Amino acid sequence: MRTRVQTVLLVFGVLAVAAFAVPLLLFTASDRTQQLVLARSSDLDRFTSLMDRAASTQDTSAIALEARRYTQLYGEPLVVTDTRGHPVVQTGGMRAADPAVARLVDTALRNQTAHPRAALRPWSGGHRMFAAPAGTGTQISGAVVLRADVDAAAGDIARRWAAVLAGTALVALACTLLARAATRWVVSPLGRLEGAVGELAAGLPPEHTPPRAPQGRRGSAAAVGGPPELRRLATGFNRMARTVTAALEQQRRLVADTSHQMRNPMAALRLRVDALHTHLRPTGERTYAGVNAELDRLENLLDDILALAAAEHRAGELTVTDDPDARCDAAGTVLTQHRLWEPVARRAGVRLTADADRAAGPVPAACTDRELAQVTDILLDNAIKYAGDGTHVRLRCAAEGPYAVVTVTDDGPGLRAEELDRATTRFWRSSRQAGTSGTGLGLAIAEQLLAGRDGRLELAPAHPHGLRARAVVPRAGAEGDTR
Repeated sequence: MRTRVQTVLLVFGVLAVAAFAVPLLLFTASDRTQQLVLARSSDLDRFTSLMDRAASTQDTSAIALEARRYTQLYGEPLVVTDTRGHPVVQTGGMRAADPAVARLVDTALRNQTAHPRAALRPWSGGHRMFAAPAGTGTQISGAVVLRADVDAAAGDIARRWAAVLAGTALVALACTLLARAATRWVVSPLGRLEGAVGELAAGLPPEHTPPRAPQGRRGSAAAVGGPPELRRLATGFNRMARTVTAALEQQRRLVADTSHQMRNPMAALRLRVDALHTHLRPTGERTYAGVNAELDRLENLLDDILALAAAEHRAGELTVTDDPDARCDAAGTVLTQHRLWEPVARRAGVRLTADADRAAGPVPAACTDRELAQVTDILLDNAIKYAGDGTHVRLRCAAEGPYAVVTVTDDGPGLRAEELDRATTRFWRSSRQAGTSGTGLGLAIAEQLLAGRDGRLELAPAHPHGLRARAVVPRAGAEGDTR
């Protein structure tokens, strides 16, 4: 918006300056041209008077002497003829027989003057021709033709134009500065409001945008002022932001505090259950095992809820803040996680293999190794847990264009098409997996972690059967990396 408003103001300023400068340039050129015409017309009048006097006295010495002096002084040649077009005096190499001069002489002998009409310009050069008849009234006694040099006049016009253009440049610069200041005054509050709205949408407490500058605080980024309408908008936004932020913070605290506070009674309950184990009859062993299983499930659920809350909060922070230093070697992280999960997979009867060719070099990913390891753990845990005994799970890391991609593929039963759309829904689990442990939050956590890094989680069927999960993260330093 800043660019559009500033462009409109600048275009308006340029048009206003042009509307003032162009007529002024044309006027200065026309004025200097008129000065040249008046000066040479005055010279022609003097020579026509001398020619009229010479015609009456039959003595042309005076006009011949004056013409030669004029040409010697100003460097502009003259041709003076009698009524029959015969030259009386010719100076500076100009001759009455020249076609251009002859046409002007003929015009003057018909009692008509000839002056250049076109206005001069800074780039004009050469000369202009002037002609006037000698005599009084309708009595023609001869003709005078003058060739005037226009270089000096063109130089004067160039200097005047330079002065006008310099003034125009200063005015344009002032208009530019004024447009930038006005744009900043109008748009800066909107920029801060936009940033605050982004923080609010990400679930972060936005910095308040004060409607006016705080007194006594110099150089404050929040001291914006702005139009009254924007100040009222900032006041309304601050009220809304306080309400929304308080509600979001209460919700986060409720989840975190509830999960945290439940750990103490959960630990105490487990101790009491364990203490009762020695006093149980053999018939109570099944109930004891079931209680322990439920306690394990509740503890896992609390851990996953806290992990999801942390992932959502971190994703919200990354949407409005930049973390240019976040990078890791995705291939190295994948191989590390493979070594950690391979014994787990072996105990579950699953064959786990990894494909991360380190010889081809590292695969830099724009995220931390902890985040990528957590996502990989979730995908491997799901694959090993739900693929089933005797299946094969393949872990692969590769660079695909501007992205680093970690792929976990299994040849288990997989998910149906309608189930793939719901797989990342919180607490959702397939009806075919009702007998296995899990909270249904793993994929939701992975999706949030990847979204915070401008990545994505892709789930698709594997062929001929099974599930393929792809964690796509921008590569660090790649052209597609916007961080």
